[in-house]
Amino acid sequence: MNPSKPFPILRLPFLAIEEVFKAMHPFEIINLSMISKRAKGIAKQMRFSQKYSIDLYINKTLVIMIYGTKDLVSCTYVMTSDKKMNGKSDDEEHNGYIIRKVFKYSKDPVEEWKLLFKYVREIFKKQSIDAVSMQMDAFPEQNVSIIDFFKANVKSVSECWLSQKDKSINVEKHTAYFLNNITINSVLFSDVYINSVNFDGRIPKNLKELYIINSEWIGFKRLLEIDSKTVTLKKYKISNEQWNLFFKKWIAMDTHLNLEYLELDYRNIEQFRALVLHDIPHEVVDLGVKRVLKM
Repeated sequence: MNPSKPFPILRLPFLAIEEVFKAMHPFEIINLSMISKRAKGIAKQMRFSQKYSIDLYINKTLVIMIYGTKDLVSCTYVMTSDKKMNGKSDDEEHNGYIIRKVFKYSKDPVEEWKLLFKYVREIFKKQSIDAVSMQMDAFPEQNVSIIDFFKANVKSVSECWLSQKDKSINVEKHTAYFLNNITINSVLFSDVYINSVNFDGRIPKNLKELYIINSEWIGFKRLLEIDSKTVTLKKYKISNEQWNLFFKKWIAMDTHLNLEYLELDYRNIEQFRALVLHDIPHEVVDLGVKRVLKM
């Protein structure tokens, strides 16, 4: 029996090639594009490639996650400093959804991650990124270079998560640098330890969701500048008198015209009513699990 001959995919008509590419998962598209300049050029011509989404994770492990057009498989590049893991792959299945991982070894994971992302972005023609998650104390000495890399290669980010594990590492300046240089369009989640009231990071405008877990730095002036449909603030230092004035301004439509939902971690609802809402018409509705305040 004669061995099967290789199938010349790149010699097919363009529409036929495009159908073949549609059947591939992102890893296969990337690998095929690396075969030759011609293969890369054809891969970049795929009209459906912009429908793919890309998420970036900068934690102790650096990750590039690519979601296919049918949202059934995500292909994830995981940077590793363990040489034994290089080239290994792993599949995880969750409720019919497959997370496919490929490990890539590098002596300098951050720089290798940057190069790989630039290539992935080029193939899938992505100027904006769907999500970025950055642990600000994971690579503190490289934060500025990572942020500068984003600024040069990413037009905007839809959803952004900023976090911190080690309180002893001061990342306030780096967090401000990120917020002042990266455009965030939809969601900002911040769990960074910021204690200075002089923190000069810019809160994005026209957000859908804003979550600030450590919001001690959010004073009354900052509160009035927030522009988001949903706002969640934890561990704030805003006084009861200031909250009272805020609600009056909100009701009078003097501020926060886009605000539809506000969540605070005020533990005692009766105390909140007595000290903040004492002269503001409102209604408390008990839903069993949560107590919801209507105004």
